[in-house]
Amino acid sequence: MHIHELTLKNYRNYNQLHLKFDDKINVIIGENAQGKTNLMEAIYVLAFSKSHRTPRDKELIQWEKEYAKIEGSIYKKKQSFPLEIQLTSKGKKAKLNHMEQRRLSDYIGAMNVVMFAPEDLNLVKGSPQIRRRFIDMEIGQIQPMYIYHLGQYLKVLKQRNHLLKNLQRNQKSDRTMLHVLTDQLIEHAAVIVERRFTFLELLRKWATPIHEGISRGLEKLEITYNPSANVSEGNNREKITNIYIEKFKEIENKEVERGSTLVGPHRDDLLFYVNGKDVQTYGSQGQQRTTALSLKLAEIELIKNEVGEYPILLLDDVLSELDDFRQSHLLHTIQGKVQTFVSTTSVDGIKHETLDQAELFRVENGMLV
Repeated sequence: MHIHELTLKNYRNYNQLHLKFDDKINVIIGENAQGKTNLMEAIYVLAFSKSHRTPRDKELIQWEKEYAKIEGSIYKKKQSFPLEIQLTSKGKKAKLNHMEQRRLSDYIGAMNVVMFAPEDLNLVKGSPQIRRRFIDMEIGQIQPMYIYHLGQYLKVLKQRNHLLKNLQRNQKSDRTMLHVLTDQLIEHAAVIVERRFTFLELLRKWATPIHEGISRGLEKLEITYNPSANVSEGNNREKITNIYIEKFKEIENKEVERGSTLVGPHRDDLLFYVNGKDVQTYGSQGQQRTTALSLKLAEIELIKNEVGEYPILLLDDVLSELDDFRQSHLLHTIQGKVQTFVSTTSVDGIKHETLDQAELFRVENGMLV
C-alpha cells in the first residue's frame, strides 16, 4: 500500500501543493514552523478524517479561507483509487472513489497509516487518554465499525453526563431517562471493550518479540488492560454486558452525587510491564522509549497481518529523539517493506542505507524549494 500523489488546497500554511511520492521512502526536510509536520498531518487526516494534533478541524483551514481540501491517489490491493477530505466551518466531507461517504466507518480503513511522532514517546508515561486514543485509532483502521460504536458511545456518554449534572442538582427527579441512557451506553461499551480485548491479544503477539529484539533479549514486555469495571479478557460480550448492568446499578447514587459517569471504556487504561515492573512508574526513559517503539513496530506488523498489506508509516521528527541503536533498528525493520515519510530538520547524523535511496523534499514557508 502506498500513496502516489497528494494535493493540498488552503491547508494550514499551504495555499496549493501537488506532490508525487516514491513508493519506498520520502524525506521532508525543513526548519521548524515551515510546514513539515503540516504535510505529515495532511496524510494522516486523509486516512482518518481528523488530525492527531487538534480536535478542531477549523484550525486546518488556512486563515480567512472558506475551506481546505486534501486529495490523494492511493494504491492498495493492486488497484489505484482517489481519497478526498474537504473541511469547512460547517463540517467535513469524506470521499472514497469520488463517492461521498455518509459514515466515517465506511471511509476509515481505506488507507492504513501508522504515525510515530515525539508525542508518541509519551504513550507509556503520558495520560490514559493518550493510550485510549492509540488503541481506538488502531482498532478503527482494521475494524471500521468500531468507529461507529465509539462515536455512538461518546454521544450517549455526553447526554448521560449532562443528565447526571441535572440530577445532581435535583436528586428527587425521575431517573427513567437515566436508565434508558445507561442501557444505550452499555450496548456500545460492551462492543468496544470486547474488541479492545481482541486487539490487545493481537498486539501482544507482535510487540513482545519485537521488544525482546530491541532490548537484545534482556527485557520481556507485557501489556494488560486496566478496566474501570470488573471485566476481564476471558469475558464475551454477553458477560461484559451483564457486568456493566450490575455495576451501573451499584454506583447509580454515587454517579448522581458526582454528576458524572464513573465507569466505562472512557475511563479504562493500558498498563505496560517490563520484566514484571510497571514501566510508567519504574521504567527508565530508555525502557519507556523502547516500549513505545515496540508498540509502533507491532502496529505495522499487525495491520499487515489483518489487512494483507503494510500500512504507510509517518515518522514525524522522531528519528532525532531516538538513540543510534533504536533509530537503526527502526529503519532496518521497515527497509524495503513500508512506504515511509520522514520529516526532519536535517538528515545529517541519521546514518542508514535506507535514507540513501530516499526521495528528498525541501519545505520552506509552505512551499517546495
